[in-house]
Amino acid sequence: MTHIRKLLTGTALATAAIFAQGAFAQGAAQPGAEAPTAMPSAAPAMAPATPPVVAPSQAPAAAGMSQPAPQDLSAAQSTDPLVQKRTADAAANAEYRGAKKSAKAEYNSTKKQAKSQYKSHVKDAKINQKADHQANNSEMMDQMSGQSAQPPGGEAQQ
Repeated sequence: MTHIRKLLTGTALATAAIFAQGAFAQGAAQPGAEAPTAMPSAAPAMAPATPPVVAPSQAPAAAGMSQPAPQDLSAAQSTDPLVQKRTADAAANAEYRGAKKSAKAEYNSTKKQAKSQYKSHVKDAKINQKADHQANNSEMMDQMSGQSAQPPGGEAQQ
């Protein structure tokens, strides 16, 4: 495990150093740009205790000048068919996920509407059932009170 950790740490430090060199090379390649006075550190543990000193010529925003527009760092389209397939697959997957997400949202809204409609039907049915039950009870009470007025042992008169 420690061997793998050492390899990963070494790879991370090497990658950070390469990116730092690339940033240094880009800064030096721009016309009118001066080389930075302090090289960025590769690891935070190795960073100096004091922050790097920035010359006034390196901070154009502080002097009231606007900074140049950011450059587009996207790579050119590769002619490798595997890379093209990978990018096409990534685009198709993104489109599929978007369509799936919108379909799920639509399904959920339809489901929510159907559920609320069902609940209202159930509520109405309960109210109707209660009203029917009360009507049946009152009708039965009326019939029972009418039967008690009849003479015993005889059939009901109609």
